[in-house]
Amino acid sequence: MSERILVIDDDADVVRFVRISLEREGYQVATATEGNAGLRAALEEPPDLILLDILMPDLDGLELLSRLRVSPGTSSVSVVLLTARTDARDRVRGLELGADDYITKPFDIEELVARVGAVLRRSKAMRDLSPLTALPGNFRIAEELQRRVSSGRPMAVVHADLDNFKAFNDHYGFMRGDNVIKFTANVLVQAAADTDDPSCFVGHVGGDDFIAVMHPDVGETFCKTVVDRFDDGILDFYDPQDALRGFVEVIDRRGERHAFPIVSISLGVATNLRRTFNSEWEASAVASEMKEHAKHEVGSCYKVDRRTR
Repeated sequence: MSERILVIDDDADVVRFVRISLEREGYQVATATEGNAGLRAALEEPPDLILLDILMPDLDGLELLSRLRVSPGTSSVSVVLLTARTDARDRVRGLELGADDYITKPFDIEELVARVGAVLRRSKAMRDLSPLTALPGNFRIAEELQRRVSSGRPMAVVHADLDNFKAFNDHYGFMRGDNVIKFTANVLVQAAADTDDPSCFVGHVGGDDFIAVMHPDVGETFCKTVVDRFDDGILDFYDPQDALRGFVEVIDRRGERHAFPIVSISLGVATNLRRTFNSEWEASAVASEMKEHAKHEVGSCYKVDRRTR
């Protein structure tokens, strides 16, 4: 489905010209020639991007922008300002209010189309980043897996998951839990950077689940590095007394105490060295299966699938 763009400008000729030009590029375009009408249209059906004129008689463009940014439905919609003003303070004010870019009238239509495309690409990429770890999310993970499966080249898929993390979260609270997630992401990214594979990819599925994709030659080295660095740093997130005794106590709904060991990491590895993956789903499923085998071991470890089918 093509992206939806809303053009808000009180100059009907500009609106018509921009609409025709963007529709030729394959975008769906809605228009408004009044600020209040444009605001209503944006709130009723939030678009992917808004082209917004700053100077409008009924509702100033900067005021409209500020209202968009405080509304849940439009707070993350991309906005490109159209302005005839040459005062840098107006452009700065617009960027401070949350505009993604601006273009000064009169503008070259090719430049405007190029800026719209660039902003939409950035927005799409940012939407699929984990807000906690800034790693690629599920869409990019699936895209990367499919690309590598389709290429037929040697690949290893690593599914990483934390053990006893829920107990840690229950004991210390979600803020300290988030710090452990960020620590895990950093461990995986640094281990990937240390491999001899410059195309090594790390993504965040969500929660305490991560996916890494790399050449099979570096798969086990990557896992060993992750295990060593994770175990070396995880105790820093515990209170000293809990770290010394090696567990935390969590009280369940019945009021009973349960001891949970220090958080560890389990990794499952699937490769296409001995088998062929027909889809990204199959590759990730095998890696997940091996991760479950690793979770049956005590402490941090990894398991590699060596089956031929």
